[in-house]
Amino acid sequence: MEEKTVVRTDAAPAPFQGAPYSQAIKAGGFVFVSGQVALKPGHTELAGDSIEQQTEQVFANLQAILEEAGSSLDQIVKTTVFLADFGDFPAMNEVYARRIGDRPPARATVEVSKLPSGARVEIEAVALV
Repeated sequence: MEEKTVVRTDAAPAPFQGAPYSQAIKAGGFVFVSGQVALKPGHTELAGDSIEQQTEQVFANLQAILEEAGSSLDQIVKTTVFLADFGDFPAMNEVYARRIGDRPPARATVEVSKLPSGARVEIEAVALV
């Protein structure tokens, strides 16, 4: 039986205040990346106020974690996007489309009442390793 492997990189934010979750877990040929918000590694403030700035930072965090796991943005097979305001969808989607490439994964996008640190967007991902 294959065991799960914890993925950890300093190139992406650490779990909030020692919370019991990993940046990602590798198992069964996949990497499961925890939801990422627009925090820069080692900082506690968001990387900008606009949805575009925040989505760019989220993708930078996802990319760093995926690369540490031996994967890439191109290998993502499923994402879930959480938005604090669905009115941000068009601008988020523009950045998302540019960063995800020409073979987009399956995706769900939902509006939520609140995100950590007052973020406007959070994205989790599953990718092939």
